[in-house]
Amino acid sequence: MSPDPLPYRFDRTALAAQLHERFGSLEAASQTGEQVAVAGRVLLLRSFGKLAFATIRDNSGRIQVMAELGEMGEEGFHSFEALDLGDWIGGSGEVVTTRKGELTVRLESFQLLARSVRPLPDKWHGLSDIEGRSRQRYLDLIVNEEAQAVARARTVVVSELRRQFQARGYLEVETPVLLTQATGAIARPFITHHHALDVEMQLRIATELYLKRLIVGGMERVFEIGRIFRNEGVDATHNPEFTMLESYEALADYQDIMRLVEDVFSGCANAVCGSTTLTFKGRELDLTPPFRRERFMDLVERAVGEPVGFDRPIEELRGIAGRHGIDPKQSWGHGRIAAELYEVLVEDSIWEPTFVLDHPKEISPLAREHREDQNLTERFELVIAGSEYANAFSELIDPVDQRARFEQQARARASGDDEAHPIDEDFIRALEYGMPPTGGLGIGVDRLVMLLTDTHHIRDVILFPTMRPL
Repeated sequence: MSPDPLPYRFDRTALAAQLHERFGSLEAASQTGEQVAVAGRVLLLRSFGKLAFATIRDNSGRIQVMAELGEMGEEGFHSFEALDLGDWIGGSGEVVTTRKGELTVRLESFQLLARSVRPLPDKWHGLSDIEGRSRQRYLDLIVNEEAQAVARARTVVVSELRRQFQARGYLEVETPVLLTQATGAIARPFITHHHALDVEMQLRIATELYLKRLIVGGMERVFEIGRIFRNEGVDATHNPEFTMLESYEALADYQDIMRLVEDVFSGCANAVCGSTTLTFKGRELDLTPPFRRERFMDLVERAVGEPVGFDRPIEELRGIAGRHGIDPKQSWGHGRIAAELYEVLVEDSIWEPTFVLDHPKEISPLAREHREDQNLTERFELVIAGSEYANAFSELIDPVDQRARFEQQARARASGDDEAHPIDEDFIRALEYGMPPTGGLGIGVDRLVMLLTDTHHIRDVILFPTMRPL
């Protein structure tokens, strides 16, 4: 048995935030007669002869505790003075205010609950770089209260997303993570091996095609908030493992989903920020509906300054791309070249919330053909402050058209595009049983949290992001 055993539990009766809420308006040098038990990590220690103070932080905030030599006796008082920053303590006593008006628990007794045998880093110099904070998130949460605030905001966002969809009659479901073929997006999957079955498996790159199977099965409104895995680069807005919300609603189209997105984003902004107006990267953003709407090809033509439509010879379009630093592959058609021009010239310049509508069919293999233009699809992306936050379609429901799109993607894959969508025969078979008109949506949860917390690196909103091994 340890010569100095630490307790197995502690009966806390009050959190710091509760005490500040109840007694925050007390005058200086007040006594309440209220006895409480508090517990938390020691962040600050000060000793003044026969008085010693510690600031502790619990799950709700900070509270000061005070030890008096006359009250606690020499042994208890000196044990308090001997505490280290980072130690966990629990203590009981009366709620008072000091002569300077600081809300304080005047301790009658205290217990050491956990020792910090490593020194805490200095907030500004010991743990200031993004990589260090991401590798040792536990220290980041101890030292940087901003990190805890972001983590709490993330839970608010996820709860609000769930509330919004459940209030509209959507059922929350779970679909497979481990697949024999990763489908539902244009992305490179992670590959592993299932030893018992002796088959190659892939981690999912989207939940889309399984959720659509549920629509075929008669579950008319479904959504999933889940982890997605894409074997791609890491930067300020991309992590190989991230969180997406995907939803599907039978009998809806992409116009219906636009209105849904406006409600959901404004609701999340109110839940986290208390308003639909917020500051991001030093600039004001207004998430009050309705959002601006712009056609994809119109944006590209305005940026280029000349027509880029589907009636223009492809060689001329390749020449335009080349003049803007793009080296188009021979397999690229009008739609893919327009998409590259959009990425280079347009997306970063969009600040206010904007629905970018009607993407080319070539880059939208799962979206339904536009009812007015066979070269386009009924698809939108929500772009805010130069980044995409949501992607949605009037879903493709024709199995013949879907097979043709998959086959076009297969030709692109054979030409060297390893992110092209594979053919999913079982999904085509599901469509052959009849899928009603459907509106589908994907929301990047991590990016939404970044937006609402004015955070500029995705690693700061994922508690344990993917890092290169040391």
